[in-house]
Amino acid sequence: MTRIAGDQTCGVIHANGQGRVTIPSPLRRATGVEPGTPLAVYEEDGRAVIETRAHLAERIRRDVAEAWTGEGSAVDELIADRRAESARDDAEEGS
Repeated sequence: MTRIAGDQTCGVIHANGQGRVTIPSPLRRATGVEPGTPLAVYEEDGRAVIETRAHLAERIRRDVAEAWTGEGSAVDELIADRRAESARDDAEEGS
């Protein structure tokens, strides 16, 4: 394992013939990954990203909190969007 940018731990891993990878123990320790820890795996900008589900949920909560302006309701906006879409569909069918 290598330390970069101060406190980041990184290394090189290889996928085996079945596509499986092993996360090195220093990286598992640094990220709190223990046997049985649920992990989320997804593609982002051409990269494979692995993070704990707890970390993913916290990141989503933080992103939503930062984006929320404190005005209006997401439910009200969704209903308004659906009503507008329905009105457009009705108008198209009536043409």
